[in-house]
Amino acid sequence: AFHIDVAKIERGEDPRTTVMIKNIPNKYTQRNLLELIDANHMGLYDFFYLPIDFKNKCNLGYAFINLKSPSNIPGIFRDFAGKRWERFNSEKVCVVSYARIQGKSGLMQHFRSSRLLLKHEKYRPVIYNDDTGKHEMMQACLSPRPPSAVTGPYTAAGGMRARHDGACVAGPGAGD
Repeated sequence: AFHIDVAKIERGEDPRTTVMIKNIPNKYTQRNLLELIDANHMGLYDFFYLPIDFKNKCNLGYAFINLKSPSNIPGIFRDFAGKRWERFNSEKVCVVSYARIQGKSGLMQHFRSSRLLLKHEKYRPVIYNDDTGKHEMMQACLSPRPPSAVTGPYTAAGGMRARHDGACVAGPGAGD
């Protein structure tokens, strides 16, 4: 179910867009990994997250990346799957597979309810902001649930609140 079949993608038979990059050496930082990805894939993804062990300040060995189109997956797969990592003299071989949670909004919804957004900004997921055309750190909202007519919006420090689609927006009523 999580195996990537490049031929199937190229025939337009697999609509999934989110992959998991595994066996990442623990010393790689978000910046290190994004530099590698951006060398050939800049602008092709809208969500990236490298989970960190906050106690040891090391990554957990895997990352999630959502590509803007399924047609962007073969390039990532060819560049990373089965390859050894260049930095830190690692013996690890990269594995690329589909992620369980699919799509930018699904990933944002999932990670929004995580305590990681309350940690240092540099450990947060990176998202592509459609309004500014830039990548930025995901913002924290207090509630993992979207607002409803009964409960109203949930506002976090800085006036951020969860919108009906799970996005974090500024100010009361913004983007409803």
